[in-house]
Amino acid sequence: MTCDEAQILLHALLDNELDAGHAREVEAHIASCPACTAELAAQREMKRVLADTKLRYTAPAGLRARIEASMPQARPQPNRRSVLRGFAMGSAVSALAASGVVAVVLRQDDQQRILSEVVSAHLRSLQAGHLIDVVSTDQHTVKPWFNGKLDVAPPVIDLTAQGFTLVGGRLDYVDARAIGAVVYRRRQHIINLFVSQTASTEHRPPKTQTMQGFNCRRWGERGLNFWAVSDIGGDELTEFVDKFEAAMKANVEG
Repeated sequence: MTCDEAQILLHALLDNELDAGHAREVEAHIASCPACTAELAAQREMKRVLADTKLRYTAPAGLRARIEASMPQARPQPNRRSVLRGFAMGSAVSALAASGVVAVVLRQDDQQRILSEVVSAHLRSLQAGHLIDVVSTDQHTVKPWFNGKLDVAPPVIDLTAQGFTLVGGRLDYVDARAIGAVVYRRRQHIINLFVSQTASTEHRPPKTQTMQGFNCRRWGERGLNFWAVSDIGGDELTEFVDKFEAAMKANVEG
């Protein structure tokens, strides 16, 4: 186990969230590594200090009254004219639905909902003990781990030489189904690459969006949907996706 791998799991070790096998690996590494021993001691001290600190905030008693006073007053009941206007708008929406415009809006809303779930899954993974189910920098260890756990195992590509270190993988849940998450590290930043199966085989070019301070680059290829999420800059995330796509294409052609 390397220092990078051990430091990912230190929080989980402190919170007793590791299984026996991983706990023994981390403890064995710490016993032989002064730097990780010092890091563990620092994290243990920080945990103690936070536990002794009263961080809970009690709101002033008059806050509720001020909030209620600032809220808008109840709206009056609609008159006959506004009701008729509502019916007219309803008819217009029905006409738009017949032309397919509303269907497009619904699809866009669905995409935003899934993007929100992907970002939430990324945030959950950053909590202690939730990042990795299989810890390895070897793609030939990570990829077989997914076999039998998903209908289609996600592609796992070693990009260490390109500056993106493979650190493992895990199962996650997005849109009420299990998907694979391949985990990379860029310096001290985590990149989660979420991969799910789709019925569409068409190529969807990469598109970058930002949500909750995280960059997300999504694309579709060969019956798979991809979402790469991280707090690294958009240009670095684009570089990661470009290198991943190039390597995946080379593997298919090879």
